[in-house]
Amino acid sequence: MSYTALYRKFRPNTFAGVIGQEHIVKTLKNQMKAGKVSHAYLFCGTRGTGKTSTAKIFARAINCLSPTEEGEPCNECALCRDILKGRSVNVIEIDAASNNSVDNVREIREEVKYPPTEGYYKVYIIDEVHMLSNSAFNALLKTLEEPPAHVIFILATTDPQKVPATILSRCQRFDFRRITTGDIANTLMEYLAQEGQEISPEAVRYVAQLGDGSMRDSLSILDQCLAFYSGERVTLEMVLDVMGAVDQTVLFHMTEALGKKDSRRAMELVEEMMAAGRDMKQFVSEYLVHLRNFLLVSTIPDAKGILDLSAENLERLKGCSRFLSPHEAIFLIERFSYLQSNMRYSTNDRILLEVELLRLCAPWTQMDVTALAAKVAGLERQVSQGVRVQVHEAVEKPEKREASKLKKKPPALPEDRKTIQEEWPLLRNEVDDVILKSQLKQVDIAFKEDECVYLVCAYAALIDMLHKNMQQIEAILEKASGKSFEIRTITKEEYDRWFESTYGKAEEAEEDGEFASLLSSYFPEADFEE
Repeated sequence: MSYTALYRKFRPNTFAGVIGQEHIVKTLKNQMKAGKVSHAYLFCGTRGTGKTSTAKIFARAINCLSPTEEGEPCNECALCRDILKGRSVNVIEIDAASNNSVDNVREIREEVKYPPTEGYYKVYIIDEVHMLSNSAFNALLKTLEEPPAHVIFILATTDPQKVPATILSRCQRFDFRRITTGDIANTLMEYLAQEGQEISPEAVRYVAQLGDGSMRDSLSILDQCLAFYSGERVTLEMVLDVMGAVDQTVLFHMTEALGKKDSRRAMELVEEMMAAGRDMKQFVSEYLVHLRNFLLVSTIPDAKGILDLSAENLERLKGCSRFLSPHEAIFLIERFSYLQSNMRYSTNDRILLEVELLRLCAPWTQMDVTALAAKVAGLERQVSQGVRVQVHEAVEKPEKREASKLKKKPPALPEDRKTIQEEWPLLRNEVDDVILKSQLKQVDIAFKEDECVYLVCAYAALIDMLHKNMQQIEAILEKASGKSFEIRTITKEEYDRWFESTYGKAEEAEEDGEFASLLSSYFPEADFEE
């Protein structure tokens, strides 16, 4: 006989076997007992939470010839056996991902007219219903709103946001919760006892954590581990080897290395992980969870009820406060989240990880506001621990000061400012930074009565964005003209207001023959002699 995967073998056949969805099971049972079964249901939730299994159990329960007093199907009568074996014509399971056209829905509309050949109800289970096309949804509306008395629709989806509101309003919605790690671990231990397999509790708990709330994922991982170590007692180390994951100790050592800015130790940890065949993407993912757990422990007085951790790991997380502050943890979470997104498109994860670790260990590479806040928090942490922090003032050598003076460009003349204004559309298109280029497309160059170059921004928030790249903008203008400019920023609204007041002044001066000369003093790039 061919082997059956664990997640198929242990698919629940009764409501009692559905894990972590007591609120849904109780509601469905009460509806059956009271004879108030609805004509349409929508089961929502992440993968592996029991949506399809519950739908099949419900289909058997409402058609069962001898249901139990608790509302469970007997699974012994002819109808239950036919449904279990998938040969019943009264329970039709449809995959909307591959049957998503309006023609498929038209077939359903034609079939619902005929009563069930046996049993009480004809049940349509439409899985991944959000994959239906708009035309298919529209074709289903009327049938879903007023189906025949003998028809029940059960729609299942992992993405209810894509289901039209007109469909949602015609269904009773049930949201399936993520199954807790404890419930998954306890259920896995029961299944393993039935299989006669030995596995350590730590390994089972780690498998449950990897499942991320999905019983099916946890069973698939467990199945893989049991197959790899067939006939052996599976331990946590064995599960880590199969999954390419890292031991929790590595996460704590990496936190200590980053807190101490010890780049050598960080590189050694990466080398150890690579030598052990660990997956760098998996490490980054687990380290983000580790940082999140530390942040919660550091900021919430009693985080034990929130975090699914052992008492030992909880104490070790609290001990990380010697090397890391909450502000530093927030900064690391931002950096590793950015690294995780970059790794999706990389062919060499190790290089990306090592470069990021070196950047985090070198204080001079991060100069944005978040990085500076993390550095200040790190200094405060060291001071609170009694570490003496010495501030070194930078003293510029005389020869360097003279060299900087020689390198400084001469000030721009009026004709230089005029040239820069004319060439500005070309200059901003040559910027390599994509983000800065998109910002500069909303910036124009204008002048006032002084000798400054004004960057006229389309909206106020753009000014703050430009200030972060002001040195780069100055370099662009100096490279194009060979002159130095005094640059200021102003919003378009403010500049227009100034221009209007100035233009009014110019109109008064026009009667005295001073109009052209006055405008020329404000706008040296234009010729007003005519």
